[in-house]
Amino acid sequence: QVQLVESGGGLVQAGGSLRLSCAASGGKFSQYVMGWFRQAPGKEREFVAAISRGGVNTDYVDSVKGRFTISRDNAKNTVYLQMNSLKPEDTAVYYCAARNRVTLVRGSSEYSYWGQGTQVTVSS
Repeated sequence: QVQLVESGGGLVQAGGSLRLSCAASGGKFSQYVMGWFRQAPGKEREFVAAISRGGVNTDYVDSVKGRFTISRDNAKNTVYLQMNSLKPEDTAVYYCAARNRVTLVRGSSEYSYWGQGTQVTVSS
């Protein structure tokens, strides 16, 4: 069973950048597809990005394409989300999640392990 801990959230002005990190422990990190999700107040949790086990394949929700980049370092058991050109609508709690399968998917129910979340607030 893998444990996930996010960090790197905070308050930033619109147009700014943040890099989120998610450190994994307790499992073989390279066996997991990793995803980032977010949940804004009063809204459902939504998919943001996912990355394959080896880091070659990625997937993004349209609203973040060209602004966010997901990456991973299997030697450090860490997945990252680089967020540039942030907008107020990116404000949410961001969660990382792990899936012990090969395929990249967007459904939150397909991910078995979750972190506790980190708050990202973008001011206008």
